[in-house]
Amino acid sequence: MNPTNPTNMKLTTREKSALFMEGVVTVILLLMLNLALLVLIVQTIESNPGLRDGIFIIKRSVVLGPHHYQLWSWENLFIGLMMIADAMVVWWRLIRRYRQMQLHHIIEELHYIANGHFDHRIPFRVSGDVQRVVDSVNALVDSVIHSMDEERAIEKSKDELITNVSHDIRTPLTSIIGYLGLIEDKQYHSQDDLLKYTHTAFLKSKQMKSLVDDLFEYTKVRQTDTPLSLTKIDLGAMLEQLAASFELEAQKKGMDIGASDDSADPLMMEADPEKLVRVFNNLVANALKYGDGGKHINLVAKRVSPGELEVRVTNDGPKIPKASLALIFERFYRVEESRSKETGGTGLGLAIAQSIVALHGGYIYVESDDALTSFVIHLPVQHDHPLTVPQRLKTGTPQ
Repeated sequence: MNPTNPTNMKLTTREKSALFMEGVVTVILLLMLNLALLVLIVQTIESNPGLRDGIFIIKRSVVLGPHHYQLWSWENLFIGLMMIADAMVVWWRLIRRYRQMQLHHIIEELHYIANGHFDHRIPFRVSGDVQRVVDSVNALVDSVIHSMDEERAIEKSKDELITNVSHDIRTPLTSIIGYLGLIEDKQYHSQDDLLKYTHTAFLKSKQMKSLVDDLFEYTKVRQTDTPLSLTKIDLGAMLEQLAASFELEAQKKGMDIGASDDSADPLMMEADPEKLVRVFNNLVANALKYGDGGKHINLVAKRVSPGELEVRVTNDGPKIPKASLALIFERFYRVEESRSKETGGTGLGLAIAQSIVALHGGYIYVESDDALTSFVIHLPVQHDHPLTVPQRLKTGTPQ
């Protein structure tokens, strides 16, 4: 039970009866007390002539209201005051008893939640400061549930990590063992066969090393306390150098690559240049690898605000399926269904890029349509002023 619109707490029939009896008993006791006091005061006055005469003089001298009403009976005044006092006492007693019932209900709800019903929330509203306690309890349960869900997600993520790493290591390792086994058993017919087997084993070994290196880099940048070698860099100049370094590879793919920025002044920022270059290298490498049919790769930087820069790495290759947009930064995720090394790398490149951007206090997301696919990176100018991730990205709707 998880009510979205809590209602006021309702008493049971038994509790209403108990509250009614509480009021009746309190009224009876107060009436008896009032009567006893009245009798004592009357007897005291009757036995003291001086006090009786003094009261008579006071009554004659006291006038009330604009019409000068005189107070003829002190007993009526006393009874009136006592009735007001009695009503206040009865009200206080009933409110106090009602608060106790509220607290009893809250304790019962807490015991129910503590017995493992973590999907339950205290479903009613009460008045006063007790409502703050109810809200705090519900918020605490929500926080515990959120922490438990995160812990389960982490455990599941660890299991998936082990499964994926095992899969990606086992495949080349099986080939290496197979070809080395042929060599060990002398199952080759010529020197060319021997060279072919050793070359294949060498390539598979390089694949394994690439996976291990990427996995090491991923686990390192995922740690929030990973140190950064911060220095002042010109982001625009970095992108121009990066584009120049990929020109030859882009030409082989029949594509051109360029960098630009819309600012007359240098786009200076604090960053770890080595790690930031890794981000752009991964994005450009992906554009070259998956941008079949595309002709252009552009790296465009601009200043969004005095404290924020934006970089877009765009290509006009095939559109990324909508179902893949929300998962594309997940580790080991690849848009193609197979895990072929011909088209896919280790599957950690974008996860590493996202973690490096987060270490710099920024965020990254992807947009893709029939015309362009853009990886958009927002970075703070000052590392000690991290950016806030927009809510639309937290809910998985970047566009």
